[in-house]
Amino acid sequence: MQLQTNSLAKRRAASTRNAAIIFLVPAFLFLIIYIAYPIVYSFNLSCYDWNGFASNKVFVGLNNWKELMTDVVFRKAFLNNIIIMVLSIIVQLPIGIALATFLDFGGKKLNIFKVIWFIPMLMSSVAIGYLFKYALDANSGIISGISKLFGGNSIDLLGNPKTALLTITVAICWQFIPFYMVYFLAGYSNIPADLYEAAIIDGAKKSQYFWKIALPLIKPAIKSAIVLSMVGSLKYFDLIYVMTGGGPGNASELMATYMYKNAFLSQRMGYGSAIASGMFIIITIISLITIKALNRKEE
Repeated sequence: MQLQTNSLAKRRAASTRNAAIIFLVPAFLFLIIYIAYPIVYSFNLSCYDWNGFASNKVFVGLNNWKELMTDVVFRKAFLNNIIIMVLSIIVQLPIGIALATFLDFGGKKLNIFKVIWFIPMLMSSVAIGYLFKYALDANSGIISGISKLFGGNSIDLLGNPKTALLTITVAICWQFIPFYMVYFLAGYSNIPADLYEAAIIDGAKKSQYFWKIALPLIKPAIKSAIVLSMVGSLKYFDLIYVMTGGGPGNASELMATYMYKNAFLSQRMGYGSAIASGMFIIITIISLITIKALNRKEE
């Protein structure tokens, strides 16, 4: 009897293992083909001088990496990415929490606002880029129109090196705040309703419930949101490229737009791959440091 039980357990374990392998193999193949291989190929291509079309590639070793280390434009692009990252975290997350708190306290009667406020997230980044580009046009844009209405001059926010990056950040925040609103709403849904009812019965105000109970309970969601916002900010491309193309000059240049220009417009695939590989290293290091710092604070 004991032998039959052990044999049945072994067959079940083998069946579970085989089923797991069947379901995991496609996922692993997808990760290897579309993620791991492109990363390895990008690092390999960064050691060559290639225009993307020629049949022969000229091996240049670490020359592309040496150029990257001294590239002033890349440093400027990296700094711009950091500025967008910091501003995105400072702006998007608090507003997302505020909107989620408002909707959570309001209940079902405020569901219409969930739909309205989530609309920007449903639009493509390219469409949003063109929307803001035309709305902020120096000649026919809304801002310039209001300025002219009161006797002022045209205002070119995207054409001014001092305001271009901040203007782009506004557009980015407008698009992604709804995402964090829904993200934190999901965090609120994990809080038992009994806690709110008990707090109100004990005489706590809504503000006290938020600061003392709700906010500490959604801290894991806030930490994840910080990492998501940070990683996303370091690889922005489409919205920025549509609105300014990295200009004026290099005022709004980002690492992704600079990589695209070198790889596809200047046909320097080797150097573009070095930039892409550098982005991968930078994003990985910053992500690991941030996650470790957040976990250390929790401990």
